[in-house]
Amino acid sequence: MNNRQNSTNINWYPGHMAKTKRLIREKISFIDVVYEVIDARMPYSSKIKDLDQFIHDKPRVLIFTKVDLCDKVETEKWMNYYKNMGYRVIGMDLEHGSEINSLISMTMDLMDDKIQRQKAKGMLKSKIRVLIVGIPNVGKSTLINRLVGKKAVKVGNRPGVTKNLDWIRINDTLELLDSPGILWPKLDNKKEAFPLASLSAIKEEILPIDEVAFYILRMLERYYPNILLNRYGIEKLGDDVMEVLDMIGRKRGCLIRGGMVDDMKVYGVIMNDVKSGSIRNITFDRFDDYEL
Repeated sequence: MNNRQNSTNINWYPGHMAKTKRLIREKISFIDVVYEVIDARMPYSSKIKDLDQFIHDKPRVLIFTKVDLCDKVETEKWMNYYKNMGYRVIGMDLEHGSEINSLISMTMDLMDDKIQRQKAKGMLKSKIRVLIVGIPNVGKSTLINRLVGKKAVKVGNRPGVTKNLDWIRINDTLELLDSPGILWPKLDNKKEAFPLASLSAIKEEILPIDEVAFYILRMLERYYPNILLNRYGIEKLGDDVMEVLDMIGRKRGCLIRGGMVDDMKVYGVIMNDVKSGSIRNITFDRFDDYEL
């Protein structure tokens, strides 16, 4: 995992991310519960590495979003791993939002001691304040809209849609502090960087698009060959890169004048197939590949 093949050197840390962490540190004393949101298709790569440094020991719910798009067998290994570490864990299908009531119940359960203490002292029950935090493009905004029951925040399938920390009223009991997506200062391992790029958690120009596209194809070949065959008509990638691009380009209509294949369009198609959810039932972080 630490060998040269897996290493990279991406020093990319937008200023707004450092600012977000500073603002969270300033407001964390007002927070009762933290919703830590990760993508079920990359349960390790999408988990903020230095989160504990600025949320301290606040009660936390680890929310696996996009469970409708993941390889449930592989992702379940990660859910069990985090549960064994002591996390409260829940999977969310954001498209339908059917687990919203379970999430609210879990939150109330975490706050039961505080509520009982307030009741014993004859105090009015205060609102439970929840911080929602995660890397870019894991579905925080969609989750908030599901919680509110209407479109409360802007949603996009690219990083950087949410810009500020904003309080949002969920109901008479819950109040949510939304935060922009944040990463850690340096991505120094390809095992984490390429899943992040494949699922649009980092901007497309951070890693070469051709390398990201072929990373996706190699993952499909190794773990999901039926998807590779059914989606692109390819059984084996082989060593001829141009032949692979030509096959996909012609199958998907990525042609330019003269009937030539447009390589950049092919790369875009592959990445968009993952981004849009057209390719489903995949998990990039393989549990057995990590020394935990």
